[in-house]
Amino acid sequence: MNSPDLIDRLVDDLRPTRRGAAQWMMLGAVIAGIVMAMAAMVPWIGLRADIVTAPATAMFWIKLGYTSVLALLGLAAAMALSRPEKNSWPGLWAVGGVFLLALAGGLWQWGNASEAMKPVLAVGSTALVCPLFIVAFSAPVLAILLAVMRRLAPANPTLAGLAVGLASGGAGASVYAFHCGENGMLFLALWYSVGVGLVALSGALLGRTLLRW
Repeated sequence: MNSPDLIDRLVDDLRPTRRGAAQWMMLGAVIAGIVMAMAAMVPWIGLRADIVTAPATAMFWIKLGYTSVLALLGLAAAMALSRPEKNSWPGLWAVGGVFLLALAGGLWQWGNASEAMKPVLAVGSTALVCPLFIVAFSAPVLAILLAVMRRLAPANPTLAGLAVGLASGGAGASVYAFHCGENGMLFLALWYSVGVGLVALSGALLGRTLLRW
């Protein structure tokens, strides 16, 4: 059998993939991972003590907004980089802008606080454990997203893994925000970002190996 005939037989039974199927799979992976992370968090460390009244505060929504934007930017990048014709995505640079905006707000709040409040706004009482919890709650999202990405064809496995890690880190940080009672914007910009950054780095390292084809 010559090559053209073989190719014809291989593709004979192929059916077109539904438009947007990969994107829906990734979105479903994030949602499933968040549900798993929340199911683990509630019995492990619990929701914040003031969870009923916290949504009435601006900081609650700033925290969720920051982490959700990071997750959405990572997810958008992962969706773009899952295609073989894409080996870069300029939108990832927006992550730096979001971080700098949070950092500027945190420094402004810190600079206008009393001397007694400055350590509270910068390190609070959970700075050492915050990034670790974010990594832990990001793990299920990262695992499922990497499994989905392995079924696709990213041209740049490292960058695709970084995007997956960013999406997972933002999602895990959003879950942790329902436990965290810290109210400093500088705390958010520093320690939440460290946690998300660790997950993004892990995604890049894993993606370099697991997403190669």
